[in-house]
Amino acid sequence: MANAMKIAIVDDEQDMRQSISQWLALSGYDTETFASAEEALGTVGPDYPGIVISDIKMPGMDGIQLLKKLMGSDSSLPVIMITGHGDVPIAVEAMRIGAFDFLEKPFNPDRMSDLAKKATNARRLTLDTRQLRRELAEGGQIMKKLIGASPAMERLREDILDLGQADGHVLIEGETGTGKTLVAHALHAVGSRAGKKFTLISCGAHDEDTLMTRLFGPMQPEDTRLPAIEEARGGTLVLEDIEVLSDAAQARLLSTINDQGNPPETRIVAISNLQEEGRTCEQALRPDLYYRLAALKIVVPPLRARGEDILTLFTRLSESFADEYGCDAPKVSAQEAAQLLQAPWPGNVRQLINLAERAVLQSRRGQGTIASLLMSDHDQMQPVMTTEGKPLKEYVEAFERMLIDNTMRRHKGSIAAVMDELCLPRRTLNEKMAKYGLQRADYL
Repeated sequence: MANAMKIAIVDDEQDMRQSISQWLALSGYDTETFASAEEALGTVGPDYPGIVISDIKMPGMDGIQLLKKLMGSDSSLPVIMITGHGDVPIAVEAMRIGAFDFLEKPFNPDRMSDLAKKATNARRLTLDTRQLRRELAEGGQIMKKLIGASPAMERLREDILDLGQADGHVLIEGETGTGKTLVAHALHAVGSRAGKKFTLISCGAHDEDTLMTRLFGPMQPEDTRLPAIEEARGGTLVLEDIEVLSDAAQARLLSTINDQGNPPETRIVAISNLQEEGRTCEQALRPDLYYRLAALKIVVPPLRARGEDILTLFTRLSESFADEYGCDAPKVSAQEAAQLLQAPWPGNVRQLINLAERAVLQSRRGQGTIASLLMSDHDQMQPVMTTEGKPLKEYVEAFERMLIDNTMRRHKGSIAAVMDELCLPRRTLNEKMAKYGLQRADYL
């Protein structure tokens, strides 16, 4: 229907309800009727996908009382009031409370249709704006998961915000465990397609025949889903492990991309997770497909390139696991902080998550060290250090920032408590917080 929004009709007279409902249904509206205000309130609430037309004079709760209730739960809900002949003061009162407009009995059906059209257009605009705000908020929440103040993470967030506003296809590259799928979610959430369909397919999780069917169809009769290309129409289709596509699948995907307009109807975000040393996604894909997918590219930095973000992440993760297991988060010594910063992290953030959980569990039992966990992640006899050394000053500053950050969190921003625990004068603490970009307001 052209006017897919609902119209709730509230009137204690059955003939009047049916008359209004039939007329509006002929105009293409989806109507529902209620014999009382109380009954209507059981259905019409905040974000109701339509408008309300209500008589004023009804037994029990009258129209004015209903209007007040509706305005209290959603002040932008358009409510059209039906008044008796000569009830001007009541109509004025209704408008003061927040009614969209009023109809005076006996009313002209065309006048009612015109008002309904204006009210539903206004409602649609309100709901679209709310949805956009939610999507932007959701995008903000996803971006907050990309924790870190390192230059590498600053660049990554900037790339996501820039490319999120573009319409071209995107290739995301990076080592395993770096968070490439999270980046794909963020690209979708901060862009113009937020709120549209987000479909994710792991190409490496299916055999070739199953993957071809899942991507392009036809689906099996018992499978009620659409092929992924159709399912994601207008939104974003994420293809993980793009490099495993067979020649036939690559040809079919390229044909699908070429058939789309510009901008593309469906945005494709390809994720490459090549494990073979010396082999790239560009080598794995046919050139014409690669260059279509890599029109825009994001490289997610490995954890070892993110400096003190490692300590920030470890702290947040261990606090989260400590809450989950009902115990205190393990305290990190200066030596352990240096070891965390020096570790090669072949498994990246995924490995750090696993290590933080194990650190909390062993701390709860009162045994083990972070160093022992790092050693167990690699060959027992190999050192847990990267080949790239860093100045001692960088390790000291990273540990100092982590220590102040942890203490501020524990004391919920109480400067006096932090000064006491760390034995720091106020001026010194203020200077160090300014140096490390720590704001007291973030801990309150």
